[in-house]
Amino acid sequence: MHTMWKGTISFGLVNIPVKLHAATENKDVSLRQLHKECQSPIKYEKVCPVCDREIEKDEIVKAYEYAKNKFVVLDDEDLAELKKEQEDRSVEIVDFVKLEEIDPIYFEKSYYLSPNEGGGKAYGLLRAALKDTGKIGVAKMMIRSKEQLAIIRIYENTLVVETIHYPDEVRNVQDVPNVPEEMEIADKELDTAKMLIDQLTTEFDPEKYKDEYRTALLDLIEEKKGKDQTTTAKEKPKPDNVTDLMDALQASLDRAKKDKPKPTQPKRKTKTTAKKKKAQ
Repeated sequence: MHTMWKGTISFGLVNIPVKLHAATENKDVSLRQLHKECQSPIKYEKVCPVCDREIEKDEIVKAYEYAKNKFVVLDDEDLAELKKEQEDRSVEIVDFVKLEEIDPIYFEKSYYLSPNEGGGKAYGLLRAALKDTGKIGVAKMMIRSKEQLAIIRIYENTLVVETIHYPDEVRNVQDVPNVPEEMEIADKELDTAKMLIDQLTTEFDPEKYKDEYRTALLDLIEEKKGKDQTTTAKEKPKPDNVTDLMDALQASLDRAKKDKPKPTQPKRKTKTTAKKKKAQ
């Protein structure tokens, strides 16, 4: 299992060298966008609207937009130094609480923790202490350049880190529109609803829930492959040297015509001048 992060988790005077591993993975079926005419994948380019050209990676800088079209540019060195200061800190468990005290709306992503070299005994100590007390640890840690609030708990026989949102990241429930106030519910309607809930109540078994849309989509893809209903992206045509040469010659000719000075027109003799010469 790929190691995402290495560090130390501490509580009190106990330090546990650990490794972090992603506990979940995205199983969504990724679909590409093709050009309908030639069946080639669409290319997304980073283009500067002012310079009107594609921008290379080394030309891009990061910035914070503090007002409309007003930015504070942040150098890579600034961000790297700030990130290093945070990563050098060990992950310290600051509180122990009960899991049921945290509403699920705060939970974000799960990671497995494994002991690093020499951390097996301390790892087992924390796991046993959490199990016996029925508590979870609340800690702060840096993951992917972001300081995360997290809880540490037991899942089966493994310590798990659950990143959770900060309070200011959870939107105010009072801002949800059209939520009805307390309403009068007829006893008969309420009893019927509760009876339905009782009939559908069971023990939670995650294995019984399947992503039916993803399964159907994969079946459809395999069916089309079996019927040879596939396509191959066309390669970008290579420039023809002859065509390039003709284009260059034509462009040079057009430029030469444009730059060539116009011939001066001879002055026309007026009738008066002509008469004077005749008289002489």
